[in-house]
Amino acid sequence: MWKSGFKWMFLIIGTTIGAGYASGRELWEFFGHGSGLAIALFMIFFIISLYIIMSISYKLASTEYRPVLRAIVGKKLSGIYDVMIFIYLYTTTVVMLSGSGATGQAFNLPYWWGVAFIAIMLFILFLRDISGLLYINQIILPILIIGMLYVLLSFTYDQNLNLFSHWYEQHNWMAAFPFTALNILPLIAVLGAIGDKIKSKTEIWIASVGSGLLLGIITYIYNNSLIQIADEILGFEIPLFAILSNYPFHMVLFMSVLLWFAIYTTAASGVLGLTTRLVTYFNIPFWLLVIIILATMIPLTTLGFSTLISILYPLYGLLNLYVLTRLLLFPLWYKTDK
Repeated sequence: MWKSGFKWMFLIIGTTIGAGYASGRELWEFFGHGSGLAIALFMIFFIISLYIIMSISYKLASTEYRPVLRAIVGKKLSGIYDVMIFIYLYTTTVVMLSGSGATGQAFNLPYWWGVAFIAIMLFILFLRDISGLLYINQIILPILIIGMLYVLLSFTYDQNLNLFSHWYEQHNWMAAFPFTALNILPLIAVLGAIGDKIKSKTEIWIASVGSGLLLGIITYIYNNSLIQIADEILGFEIPLFAILSNYPFHMVLFMSVLLWFAIYTTAASGVLGLTTRLVTYFNIPFWLLVIIILATMIPLTTLGFSTLISILYPLYGLLNLYVLTRLLLFPLWYKTDK
């Protein structure tokens, strides 16, 4: 029971901590100065939303996201949000592929090497279907979480930063809503695909509370670090490397590997959501569908990593506010719909 709860927790965190989040670019787009309360609200909203999504998925024993989506937004709007989820998963997976290319460029490797490498690794992962993703998450995510906390806390200690020095500034608290909304939509797709594998409510509590607390803590420490180097971020495609600019090469290499892990797990979650949605329409093997999807994405990575995030993420955050509202008020909506 506890083991399964942690398995779903790592799946949730792996879906959320992607190229945008781990690089710091996504956090800087939404938070920055005056965001302590916003991050606390995000943590609360995230836990509630996860619990509702997983409970619906568990009750319906779903194997793909459409039944869960219908329960959340209603039959009338489910078709619109079905298309939106598909486009979201597709474009954010493109962002992950682009992020892999940008990570490679930090070491003077050709951009396309990074893109091709992650595409090949995704293909290998899905040769084992969904079990491959669940297995790799249990290995990668503990390393990723510990590594990120180590680097961020080291930076806080080395720079003699006060974690609560900016707490009195809370003018950006509204950012909690679009940021939570942005991260909830892909989780509907991913958690909707594993409803038949959840065995108890205890697993749901462990996964939702555990992932919400961990992400809230990491987000707060990360944002506090970015505030200290706000003037330097403009010169970096990946803000994380601004934090690491005065650290030795082995630290940069270590965090680059962790960043790529984050990109990989989120790209894998996106591909999972897409393939479980499409597999019923095509009479072809799961792995072949993965190849076709990735082949259509690669040309779009030429748009650039930071450009994709700065345009797409705030837009999706606003468009998904209705889904977040339905989740936070789900008991009321559910009774009214019935």
